[in-house]
Amino acid sequence: MKHLITVGNIFKKYCGQDPIQKKKNTKAISALAYTLILMLFFSLNVAAQTSILDRAVNIQLKNVRLSDALSAIGDKAGVNITYSSTKLNVDKIVTVNSANKSLKTLLNELLGKSLKRLDVKDNVITIETKEVPSATTENIRQMEDLDEVVVVSSRTPKHISDIPGTVWVVDSAKLQAQIRSGVPLKEALGILIPSLDIGNQGRSNYGQNLRGRNILVMLDGVSLNSSRATNRQFDAIDPFNIEKIEVLSGASAIYGGDATGGIINIVTKKAKAQKLSLETEVGGRSGLRNSGDHDLRFAQSISAGNEVVKGRLGFAYQQNAGAFDGKNRQIVIDTKQSDFQYNRTIDLFGNVDIKPGKNQTLNFDAQYYESKYNSDKGLFLGQNLAGGLPANANNGQAPDPSLLDIRDGFSSDVVPRSKRFFVNGQYRITDILGGQNFQFQGYWRTEKLDFSPSFPEGIVRTRELTVSPGNVLPLPLAASRQNTNLWGFRMVLSKQFDQVNLTYGADFDRESFIGKQAFFDAPTTYSTGGLTNRIANTLGRFPDNRIVGFSGFAQASWAVTDQLAIAGGIRRQHMSVSVDDFVRFQQQVSVNYGVGTSADAIPGGKNSYNVTLFNGSVIYKLNDQQQVWANFAQGFSVPDPAKTYGIGSYQREGDHWKLLNSINVKDSPLSGVKTNQFELGWRRPAKTGFNAQAAVYYSLSDKALLTNFSTFTISLSDQHVRNYGLEAEVSYRQAPEGFDVGASAHVIVAEIKTPADGWKRNSIITNNPSKAVAYAGWKADDFSVRVQGVHTFNLKDYQALELKGFTTIDLLGSLKLPLGVLSAGVQNVFNKQYLTFWGQRAVIFYGAPSELYQYNGRGRTYMLSYSITY
Repeated sequence: MKHLITVGNIFKKYCGQDPIQKKKNTKAISALAYTLILMLFFSLNVAAQTSILDRAVNIQLKNVRLSDALSAIGDKAGVNITYSSTKLNVDKIVTVNSANKSLKTLLNELLGKSLKRLDVKDNVITIETKEVPSATTENIRQMEDLDEVVVVSSRTPKHISDIPGTVWVVDSAKLQAQIRSGVPLKEALGILIPSLDIGNQGRSNYGQNLRGRNILVMLDGVSLNSSRATNRQFDAIDPFNIEKIEVLSGASAIYGGDATGGIINIVTKKAKAQKLSLETEVGGRSGLRNSGDHDLRFAQSISAGNEVVKGRLGFAYQQNAGAFDGKNRQIVIDTKQSDFQYNRTIDLFGNVDIKPGKNQTLNFDAQYYESKYNSDKGLFLGQNLAGGLPANANNGQAPDPSLLDIRDGFSSDVVPRSKRFFVNGQYRITDILGGQNFQFQGYWRTEKLDFSPSFPEGIVRTRELTVSPGNVLPLPLAASRQNTNLWGFRMVLSKQFDQVNLTYGADFDRESFIGKQAFFDAPTTYSTGGLTNRIANTLGRFPDNRIVGFSGFAQASWAVTDQLAIAGGIRRQHMSVSVDDFVRFQQQVSVNYGVGTSADAIPGGKNSYNVTLFNGSVIYKLNDQQQVWANFAQGFSVPDPAKTYGIGSYQREGDHWKLLNSINVKDSPLSGVKTNQFELGWRRPAKTGFNAQAAVYYSLSDKALLTNFSTFTISLSDQHVRNYGLEAEVSYRQAPEGFDVGASAHVIVAEIKTPADGWKRNSIITNNPSKAVAYAGWKADDFSVRVQGVHTFNLKDYQALELKGFTTIDLLGSLKLPLGVLSAGVQNVFNKQYLTFWGQRAVIFYGAPSELYQYNGRGRTYMLSYSITY
């Protein structure tokens, strides 16, 4: 029809003129007539081809390779479909559900933006594909098939519409819009993921939970969690190297420990095109009110490949300066968990994808990451540390916080640092062992985490350095140093049996942990107000331990009808814990400072335990766009062995500390805290128009983890803990240009069952209040703008401790230039003065002076960045 219209236009142009006003040209008319005959013949040929593409196809395929899907579709339509396997990702897992769709429509939906043309000759359809230009990759990805494939819900790729649970996907476009406009990663995730708490503006994500519970954070399917809960999983990769983030809210019986609140899987960028491609990003962030307030960043990547091998190497660098609050006062440097002031981050991340055979793939990832304090500025604690020294360490004299200051001249043998090496390899092969898909994954991670010089917790309040009443030794500054090594592997098999899908396998991991405490020379530290710190000696902070885990799992789903599916699974996990002999930390300190000469060791040993987890679910598709589901899932978390063991009571007999009793691995074996969760949900996903997802949940644990603020150890209590609430998001987006508005909320109630009064609001130490997010934006071809607001509510617990909520507003925008994209943003537009949740908790943890631990939120901050892909 298109060609017939074109012919008509030509005829009108040359033959529809007034013959008096136009010269008659016999040769021209003859040529035109000849052209018309050719065009008519061509149009008839096109019409014949179109009739093939208009054939109706009825076919249902679930979780099959694209190559198999194309073959099956061709058989159904009675045609041969050909393509170039080097230009088409034929190993991609797809699902096809066609009810009387035309062949053309079906192939367009299946191939998306990669389709260039469908050529038809006789009874053969040839698929011609095109490479997506790198500069528009993010925009095109937003318009692809709505039924996105994720792996977060199981060990194999699965379409979101088939997942009976709450799933959120933060794609590259959403994430980079936040990051390039100045919103840090933890805060961006708290804005974009409804059930995730707003993050602290420091290095640690302590207390940042999903549905009020622990998060299992993974990098390309490998856990970033450790038994020693240092809470630095988001201080592990620069956002420049992140492709997307998959989130499964709620307990999971698939992955094992720490997944009681949900799973966050960080998927890294990979090479997409075979040709050479580069990406550059530069940016700066500042409050523009102080010369010492500026953060600078630079990132560069290069990717290339051929039909067999593709690879990408990304490098990101950021150097921060100071940070200022809403009153233009420099935020106190966090001396406990540490923050990102004066921090330098280097992230070098590379990966290689290899196709050794038609149905095989090999993937290798490797990373070097270092996030480290990098400045000669430091926190001055006053002469002889009088600005922060606790009264019980200073002859009863209270600290004077007016002496606290940030000054030049800082030099320390230990500074805050997160340093990681990460290697991950995956091998996949399809159609083996009777049509099964096999995946093997092996990984290794080593990390060195150092903390700030600070008053060592565990001895500040108990003051066991006392030689005799009235005779107190100087309280030194110290820094915790914690090293973790982890390696493991995973094997997964999956098979589709008509309407039943089965996934099963096993995983193994081994983790070792060493925790030390570096003590600094007291005379040097005191004389410089804490600016100069030289290691005098190193003691054991936590008992060294090793944990070995071996698990087997199986998960099955059955598509009862096209609309209804049920699923269930089991995981059996065996954990073995080995702990070394250990002298209690306080006794080590006492002996080191001359209070006694020896101490008994708390005996180590080895113990093991098993945990079995179940899950079951049902999902019903109301139509092509909407699904409702109900599920039950069990998750479990393991108490930190470093903070559980190495605890005992001592009595001094002469110069020897005698052990009276202890908590040790032999007499007190660890056991997982099991959580049962029930969930009801509904979703209507859409890239344009109305989009919504909502779920109500109820989770109940059989034990509670309690923290001792004097010794900073933890213990298990038989008290039950429950969380229940609602998480939801609704949005409306016009496309390709127009408004984008939406809102999300997480309403949560966290309770603990007390012996005397029954259910009461659980402690604010580990629980955050409800939150709400709203945004409105406009997107055009060349620019976009968005305003977003976050409100967190107040929360008071059963001990009358309270967290004060806050509200912040951000403005984000981008402008497409002839080359590249310019992004800008203003965070905390109204310069709100507020205290972060970590700052409020730190005062409870560490006491006076509160000014030393109150970590304020950052004031109005501007960001300008430029990115280009070429």
